Amino acid sequence: MTNNDILRRIRYAFDFGDSKMIAVFGLGDLKVTRSQISDWLKKEDDPAYQELSDALLAVFLNGLINHKRGKKEGPRPEPEQVLTNNIIFRKLRIALDLKADDIIEIMGRTDVRISKHELSAFFRKPDNRHYRSCKDQVLRNFLKGVQLKYRP
Repeated sequence: MTNNDILRRIRYAFDFGDSKMIAVFGLGDLKVTRSQISDWLKKEDDPAYQELSDALLAVFLNGLINHKRGKKEGPRPEPEQVLTNNIIFRKLRIALDLKADDIIEIMGRTDVRISKHELSAFFRKPDNRHYRSCKDQVLRNFLKGVQLKYRP
Protein backbone atom coordinates (compact mmCIF):
# COMPACT_ATOMS: atom_id res chain seq x y z
CA MET A 1 0.00 0.00 0.00
CA THR A 2 1.22 3.49 -0.73
CA ASN A 3 1.29 6.23 1.91
CA ASN A 4 -1.17 8.21 -0.23
CA ASP A 5 -3.60 5.27 -0.24
CA ILE A 6 -3.36 4.98 3.56
CA LEU A 7 -4.01 8.72 3.92
CA ARG A 8 -7.06 8.47 1.61
CA ARG A 9 -8.48 5.53 3.56
CA ILE A 10 -8.03 7.24 6.94
CA ARG A 11 -9.60 10.44 5.61
CA TYR A 12 -12.60 8.49 4.28
CA ALA A 13 -13.00 6.32 7.40
CA PHE A 14 -13.23 9.34 9.70
CA ASP A 15 -14.98 11.62 7.20
CA PHE A 16 -12.29 14.32 7.48
CA GLY A 17 -12.65 17.40 5.30
CA ASP A 18 -9.69 19.43 4.05
CA SER A 19 -9.77 21.76 7.05
CA LYS A 20 -9.76 18.79 9.48
CA MET A 21 -6.84 17.22 7.58
CA ILE A 22 -4.90 20.51 7.84
CA ALA A 23 -5.69 20.63 11.58
CA VAL A 24 -4.50 17.02 12.12
CA PHE A 25 -1.21 17.78 10.35
CA GLY A 26 -1.00 20.89 12.56
CA LEU A 27 -1.37 18.72 15.67
CA GLY A 28 1.65 16.82 14.38
CA ASP A 29 3.54 20.14 14.24
CA LEU A 30 3.49 20.62 10.48
CA LYS A 31 1.75 23.40 8.58
CA VAL A 32 0.34 22.19 5.25
CA THR A 33 -1.81 23.85 2.62
CA ARG A 34 -5.10 22.75 1.11
CA SER A 35 -3.40 22.28 -2.27
CA GLN A 36 -0.77 19.94 -0.75
CA ILE A 37 -3.53 17.83 0.80
CA SER A 38 -5.41 17.81 -2.49
CA ASP A 39 -2.30 16.66 -4.40
CA TRP A 40 -1.63 13.86 -1.89
CA LEU A 41 -5.21 12.60 -2.16
CA LYS A 42 -5.25 12.43 -5.96
CA LYS A 43 -4.93 9.11 -7.79
CA GLU A 44 -1.54 8.08 -9.17
CA ASP A 45 -2.53 8.73 -12.80
CA ASP A 46 -3.45 12.38 -12.11
CA PRO A 47 -0.74 14.82 -13.33
CA ALA A 48 -0.98 16.86 -10.08
CA TYR A 49 -0.41 13.74 -7.91
CA GLN A 50 2.33 14.15 -5.29
CA GLU A 51 3.82 11.21 -3.42
CA LEU A 52 3.47 11.38 0.38
CA SER A 53 6.76 10.59 2.12
CA ASP A 54 7.07 8.32 5.14
CA ALA A 55 8.04 11.29 7.32
CA LEU A 56 4.90 13.23 6.30
CA LEU A 57 2.63 10.25 6.96
CA ALA A 58 4.33 9.80 10.36
CA VAL A 59 3.59 13.47 11.16
CA PHE A 60 -0.07 12.93 10.16
CA LEU A 61 -0.36 9.79 12.29
CA ASN A 62 1.22 11.59 15.27
CA GLY A 63 -1.31 14.38 14.73
CA LEU A 64 -4.11 11.80 14.59
CA ILE A 65 -2.96 10.42 17.95
CA ASN A 66 -3.02 13.96 19.38
CA HIS A 67 -6.45 14.59 17.84
CA LYS A 68 -8.03 11.39 19.17
CA ARG A 69 -6.26 11.09 22.55
CA GLY A 70 -5.12 14.62 23.36
CA LYS A 71 -1.62 16.02 23.50
CA LYS A 72 0.81 14.38 25.87
CA GLU A 73 2.91 16.33 28.36
CA GLY A 74 6.63 16.49 27.76
CA PRO A 75 8.71 16.36 24.59
CA ARG A 76 7.03 15.47 21.32
CA PRO A 77 8.04 12.24 19.60
CA GLU A 78 10.11 12.74 16.48
CA PRO A 79 8.31 11.49 13.35
CA GLU A 80 9.87 8.37 11.89
CA GLN A 81 11.78 8.84 8.65
CA VAL A 82 10.99 5.29 7.49
CA LEU A 83 7.60 3.70 8.13
CA THR A 84 6.65 0.04 8.00
CA ASN A 85 3.14 -1.39 8.05
CA ASN A 86 3.83 -2.48 11.65
CA ILE A 87 4.55 1.11 12.73
CA ILE A 88 1.47 2.42 10.90
CA PHE A 89 -0.69 -0.29 12.50
CA ARG A 90 0.73 0.55 15.95
CA LYS A 91 0.10 4.28 15.55
CA LEU A 92 -3.50 3.64 14.46
CA ARG A 93 -4.00 1.31 17.43
CA ILE A 94 -2.71 4.02 19.77
CA ALA A 95 -4.78 6.77 18.14
CA LEU A 96 -7.99 4.75 18.42
CA ASP A 97 -7.10 3.40 21.90
CA LEU A 98 -7.70 -0.18 20.78
CA LYS A 99 -7.07 -3.32 22.76
CA ALA A 100 -6.45 -6.73 21.17
CA ASP A 101 -10.14 -7.70 21.42
CA ASP A 102 -11.16 -4.44 19.70
CA ILE A 103 -8.77 -5.08 16.80
CA ILE A 104 -10.00 -8.67 16.46
CA GLU A 105 -13.58 -7.37 16.33
CA ILE A 106 -12.64 -4.76 13.70
CA MET A 107 -10.84 -7.40 11.59
CA GLY A 108 -13.89 -9.66 11.96
CA ARG A 109 -15.99 -7.00 10.20
CA THR A 110 -14.00 -7.81 7.05
CA ASP A 111 -14.32 -11.58 7.63
CA VAL A 112 -10.65 -11.90 8.59
CA ARG A 113 -9.89 -14.08 11.56
CA ILE A 114 -6.76 -13.32 13.55
CA SER A 115 -5.66 -14.63 16.94
CA LYS A 116 -4.32 -12.57 19.82
CA HIS A 117 -0.93 -14.25 19.36
CA GLU A 118 -0.76 -13.33 15.68
CA LEU A 119 -1.82 -9.80 16.54
CA SER A 120 0.74 -9.33 19.31
CA ALA A 121 3.50 -10.42 16.90
CA PHE A 122 2.83 -7.29 14.79
CA PHE A 123 3.46 -4.98 17.76
CA ARG A 124 6.72 -6.53 18.97
CA LYS A 125 10.17 -5.07 18.36
CA PRO A 126 11.72 -6.27 15.08
CA ASP A 127 14.57 -8.08 16.89
CA ASN A 128 12.12 -10.16 18.97
CA ARG A 129 11.96 -13.77 17.80
CA HIS A 130 8.14 -13.66 17.76
CA TYR A 131 8.02 -10.49 15.62
CA ARG A 132 6.03 -10.80 12.42
CA SER A 133 5.99 -8.34 9.54
CA CYS A 134 2.55 -6.85 8.84
CA LYS A 135 1.66 -7.46 5.20
CA ASP A 136 -0.30 -4.99 3.07
CA GLN A 137 -3.35 -7.27 3.08
CA VAL A 138 -3.57 -7.21 6.91
CA LEU A 139 -3.26 -3.41 7.05
CA ARG A 140 -5.76 -3.01 4.18
CA ASN A 141 -8.30 -5.23 5.97
CA PHE A 142 -7.76 -3.36 9.25
CA LEU A 143 -8.35 0.00 7.54
CA LYS A 144 -11.48 -1.40 5.87
CA GLY A 145 -12.73 -2.63 9.25
CA VAL A 146 -12.03 0.80 10.78
CA GLN A 147 -14.05 2.34 7.95
CA LEU A 148 -16.95 -0.04 8.61
CA LYS A 149 -16.87 0.76 12.33
CA TYR A 150 -16.25 4.53 12.37
CA ARG A 151 -17.69 5.88 9.11
CA PRO A 152 -20.99 7.64 9.92
